[in-house]
Amino acid sequence: MKGKKGIAVLISVTLLSLACGHKAEKSEEDQFVRELLSKMTLEEKVGQMTQVTIQVVSKQTGNAHQDHQLDPEKLEEAILKYHVGSILNVWDKAHTPEYWHEIIGAIDANVQKTQNKIPVIYGIDAIHGATYTAGATLFPQSIAIAASRNLDLLRKSADITAMETRASGIPWNFNPVLGMGRNPLWPRLWETFGEDTYLAKTMGRIYVEHMQGEDVSADNRVAACAKHYLGYSVPTTGKDRTPALIPIRELRETFLPTFAAAVDAGALTVMVNSSEINGEPVHASYFYLTELLKNELGFEGFIVTDWNDINNLYEREKVAKDQREAVKMAVLAGNDMSMVPYDYSFFIHLIDLVKSGEVPMSRIDDAVTRILKVKYRLGLFKSAVPDPKLIARIATTESQKVNLEAARDVMTLLKNENNTLPLKKDKKVLVTGPTANKISVLNGGWTITWQGDQEALYPREKYTVLEAIQKKIGKKNVIYAPGSDFDQNGNIRQAVQAAKDADAIVVCLGEEPYCETPGNINDLSLPDVQYELFKALAATGKPIVMVLIEGRPRIVRPIEEKANAILMAYLPGMEGAIAIADVLFGDVNPSGKLPFTYPRFVNDLMTYDHKTSEATPPNQYNPQWPFGFGLSYTTFKYDNLRLSSDILSPKTPLTITVTIKNSGKKAGKESVELYTRDEVASITPSVRKLKGFKKIELQPGESKDVTFTLNSEDLSFINRDLKRVTEPGDFTVMIGELSKGFIVK
Repeated sequence: MKGKKGIAVLISVTLLSLACGHKAEKSEEDQFVRELLSKMTLEEKVGQMTQVTIQVVSKQTGNAHQDHQLDPEKLEEAILKYHVGSILNVWDKAHTPEYWHEIIGAIDANVQKTQNKIPVIYGIDAIHGATYTAGATLFPQSIAIAASRNLDLLRKSADITAMETRASGIPWNFNPVLGMGRNPLWPRLWETFGEDTYLAKTMGRIYVEHMQGEDVSADNRVAACAKHYLGYSVPTTGKDRTPALIPIRELRETFLPTFAAAVDAGALTVMVNSSEINGEPVHASYFYLTELLKNELGFEGFIVTDWNDINNLYEREKVAKDQREAVKMAVLAGNDMSMVPYDYSFFIHLIDLVKSGEVPMSRIDDAVTRILKVKYRLGLFKSAVPDPKLIARIATTESQKVNLEAARDVMTLLKNENNTLPLKKDKKVLVTGPTANKISVLNGGWTITWQGDQEALYPREKYTVLEAIQKKIGKKNVIYAPGSDFDQNGNIRQAVQAAKDADAIVVCLGEEPYCETPGNINDLSLPDVQYELFKALAATGKPIVMVLIEGRPRIVRPIEEKANAILMAYLPGMEGAIAIADVLFGDVNPSGKLPFTYPRFVNDLMTYDHKTSEATPPNQYNPQWPFGFGLSYTTFKYDNLRLSSDILSPKTPLTITVTIKNSGKKAGKESVELYTRDEVASITPSVRKLKGFKKIELQPGESKDVTFTLNSEDLSFINRDLKRVTEPGDFTVMIGELSKGFIVK
């Protein structure tokens, strides 16, 4: 008893010391920022709120095949005259880490000439690795990581991305994308963690935590940027940067929780939705930015606008009469840093607005305080210049292994008729299709260049699908015919002719790289030529495997029945081709699960968490494949679902346990998913909602118990009064094909 009491006292003292230490650090930060703010001129303060693109301080006109050069005079002007607080972007292709160090060093050299020596924070879109650092580890895109359901790999990929981005000298990453991927037309779907709120908020929280770590000033951590706040991902038309219509209850129920989780995880920055919700541009919304994000969610970091969107308030949205009014509107709404990227107009207008009394100094001081605190936490006041030794951390052998493991885990087997897969390695295989022999298609946008479409810039040591299959089974066993381009008739006849000498056919279909608005489409159907290629090859009677390399679910209904097997690869990153070959030939057992509902028809875009009326005959939930679907080369048996009680109360959580057995002949991974249904509610409930998932690995014949815990908050929803409530009543828990009822009191 004496020993236990001593331990308890020691724990209490330790916790008190940690709390006091945190308060001391916070107090030190507050004092530092207050003193610095008191020394700053209006111009210096507004400069901190000004962010420009690297083009503004560069010499060239820029294209992907030129070597970039900073312009010393322009850089000096930006920092000494306009006091810019941030620079972003790349012009126009990934730089070597050594050159990034030159850029960051040159910026800081100018900072040292200023009176207060306030560091510039450099920001970059490192959304699937350090995407603008040449040779960096580039992981599967977020939609693919979501398919893996592997939180350990998510942690590792975030750790490595943070480390390699900071090693490049860049302390701020414009990621994660926390919009809900619920409109498959939207060209940024692949940047999200999918259509489900629970999945996205879980992965988003972990990503933020591992970007920033316990000490964001460490040389392997960066500031995260939760984007794009709020409702950006479901434009009514499906076109990027176009309006969304989202009832406020639905906004709070489905779209806000991911950002709430990011704020709770300590995200230091948030980027704003480029468009509008219900006719209100988010950049001009005091409600969304200040009342909801800063006041209600308690966001303490700073808000940055998206590209040119303050200007868009008058150029596109037409809610401001001119640029000056747009600046006033945006700053008063709560934007702290302006990404008006190509000039200093924001700086000029905002100074005038403050001097005229139209924007109070208190709003400026609030914004600058937020920005300075982030810079302080990042350790930039101590040193903004990276250590050259950090470059050795980029693309290590261990990081490449993690990347390959991640690519393997995302692979999602959608069809495997008569065990067509895995293919035998001693057979001749025809490899064809528009995504078969390009590395760029495996990565998509934000890769080396903005659009990710400059094939010549990709590292030649990485494999295309064709090359990975050749390496796997030997060139002598592989026949290659391009078949077709993405949307043009290449030489289908040649591919059909080549199929005569093959034992099996692998047809790689999908999308060419794109990013943001250039990826807008009018139809989820694949281009006709890809259907024609597949049909012509299927007519040969040879076993035919479809590999889908795409950032969103393109319609395959016209050819699905003709496929013997279908593998969804998403955008699997630099190691994606090896992972595809590993699965096709049985060296890896696929374990991915769809992070979205794969539609069967272009206009039938129902999500898995639909309402009962949407699936009541004659209506039906009839996707090509449902959310959470994914096959394996083995089989898993779910058994013995049991609950710790048949009653859940606020003080007594519910423990749910199920036994999973690998009933097949191969080792495999299985994502065990827990769903619940509220049987009666004051707001029409969904037919089911994901509330938990765990990925396990089982050897043949092996069994494991998987346990989940549900509490009252897990079963809550937003009611008519826009309050989060848990209503008492009957609920059902579902895992696999098993289900049990329980009561909430």
